[in-house]
Amino acid sequence: MAIDWAHFTPWASLVGGLLIGLSAAAFVLFNGRIAGISGILGGLLRPARGDVAWRAAFLAGLVAAPLAYALFAPLPGVRIDAGARTLVAAGLLVGLGTRYGSGCTSGHGVCGLSRLSPRSLAATAAFMLAGFVTVFVLRHIIV
Repeated sequence: MAIDWAHFTPWASLVGGLLIGLSAAAFVLFNGRIAGISGILGGLLRPARGDVAWRAAFLAGLVAAPLAYALFAPLPGVRIDAGARTLVAAGLLVGLGTRYGSGCTSGHGVCGLSRLSPRSLAATAAFMLAGFVTVFVLRHIIV
């Protein structure tokens, strides 16, 4: 295995991770809510009274952030090495896993682990293990 030094970005990655951690901490401190994307989006699908505005604003921020970034720097290129059927199947499996795991990687991995939640530790370990196994099978067994 070799590191692609041309695309190795430890400082940008560190800053991005810090921003995600700070925003998740600020969100829980100021709103008392966990910044898990699946829960936020799920709350819009079954809206409760007075609960829609902050959820819509959060999701709008997810869309607006890269657009704002593009005003100052070029967006990185996107390369997807999968067909449409694979992407649809992967999306459905992620959605199914999110429902069974009672949350997504952002909710469990970022917010749950920082709160020392045992359930989030188990969920994050399961996410990571499933990712490792999937990559191994797809790259070394099926190919």
